[in-house]
Amino acid sequence: MLILASCQESEQAASVEKPVETTELSDPRTTYAEVDLVTDVDLLNENEKAVIPLLIEASKHMDSIFWLQSYGPEAELMAKLDKEADRRFAKVNYGPWDRLNDNLPFVEGFGPKPPGAGFYPEDMTDEEFQSLDAEDKTSLYTTIRRDAQGKLVSIPYSQDYAYNTEAAARLLESAAELSEDKEFSNYLTLRAQALREDSFDASDIAWLDMKDNHLDIIIGPIENYEDKLYGYKAAHEAYVLVKDMEWSKKLDRFVAFLPGLQEGLPVPDAYKQESPGRDSQLNAYDVIYYAGDCNSGSKTIAVNLPNDEEIQTSKGTRRSQLKNAMQAKYDRILVPISDVLIDEAQRKHITFNAFFSNTMFHEVAHGLGIKNTINGRGTVREALKADFSALEEGKADILGLYMVDELYNQGEIEEGTLEDYYVTFLASIFRSVRFGASSAHGKANMLRFNFFKERNAFIRDETTGTYRVDMEQMKKAMDELSEVILTLQGDGDSEGVKQLIEKYGKIDAELQADLDRLNDAGIPVDVVFRQGVDVLGI
Repeated sequence: MLILASCQESEQAASVEKPVETTELSDPRTTYAEVDLVTDVDLLNENEKAVIPLLIEASKHMDSIFWLQSYGPEAELMAKLDKEADRRFAKVNYGPWDRLNDNLPFVEGFGPKPPGAGFYPEDMTDEEFQSLDAEDKTSLYTTIRRDAQGKLVSIPYSQDYAYNTEAAARLLESAAELSEDKEFSNYLTLRAQALREDSFDASDIAWLDMKDNHLDIIIGPIENYEDKLYGYKAAHEAYVLVKDMEWSKKLDRFVAFLPGLQEGLPVPDAYKQESPGRDSQLNAYDVIYYAGDCNSGSKTIAVNLPNDEEIQTSKGTRRSQLKNAMQAKYDRILVPISDVLIDEAQRKHITFNAFFSNTMFHEVAHGLGIKNTINGRGTVREALKADFSALEEGKADILGLYMVDELYNQGEIEEGTLEDYYVTFLASIFRSVRFGASSAHGKANMLRFNFFKERNAFIRDETTGTYRVDMEQMKKAMDELSEVILTLQGDGDSEGVKQLIEKYGKIDAELQADLDRLNDAGIPVDVVFRQGVDVLGI
């Protein structure tokens, strides 16, 4: 039976203007800050307040599906755990493996997490998979199972997760009937149909066409981080969002600079021949509910969607900045990290504006570079397989800083100093590298830290154990790493990516000792949430 999960473990703070109420989720293995996930409900009308519970209930079905994709039925695991701390920790991790500690099991009786998670049979061999005669076996939206005779078969998500898929679709349709926003209602109707048919293009385009909606929901199989075997399968998740209309209006003007920034990438012309979609959007939101993949382990604070390469190049993407989530991580994690590891003279350059901007341009930078290899190896995603996500996150990080540098020097970014963005960028590496090698974001930050260290982009004071940015050397390292990553992607050089990760994707003894200092100081690695209609007060 598929069990509806309540998704208790959620992040973030109050809005940027409000103080964040937090407690520590006590656990001997990993520290999380527990935060209320709220927004200013006075800005919502009565119709919107009525729609939100339906969106949250639909999201809970994504939670149930992700449990199956990550481990299996939630109730089955909970029955095996005697300690309340273990049960709470399992809810955070959607299974018995610690996502912020390289997916090591945290209770006895469990072995390593299968790289294919719940998308493939654990005993499946690569030879079996390659010999499977099914056109959709590499689809984002199918699972691989064994039939009664033990042979591999490919099953569409809408069939394998039929109960939760249909329940979520009906809730979205109910929300569509209730909503007074016609564009949002149309999107919800199309998204319900997409869940039933495993075909998402029409609903993705309708989602991009919405411009003035106050409520939003991202729901369905989205990212492929959970599939570490081949990187083929998308995992289910949901975000329920309230748009910050004022902040979104301020951000929207940066979209116009994308074509020029693409042309200026520090790489030969062949690797920047594609043009970013011109209907791209930058928006800011308060997130009021997380479910599934995005709620597991380290919590997402910005989203760039849709992932479909054809839609990205022909129409564009929406970069959604989750402002209240960012504020929680900035207040509870980034600032305390800086007090320990950043040179005292440069701590004044740690600012929320720089953190928000670096994160925002990270998401924008997913649209730069190219989506298709230049030598006929298909899309970059297809060519790099399981290593695609880590390299793509590394690309977005480094090109996000490139964009900030370019726009600041053009006078288009006026707040703060350029040093604010560089120093905050370095502090953010320490924050994200703590996610571990099992996280695409964690691996990308390990790679960048070691690449920057090799090129003296920062200096570590042996006496204080703090780091100071060298602005000139970091700029050089930024350009060099940008070219390395874009070239590997354009060439679809899977072996080259593996070599890059092997060389730079590790935590050496010195960095580990510094990260241990953060743990000793009791600085949380990430956040979990108290969330839902009761927390919102609606």
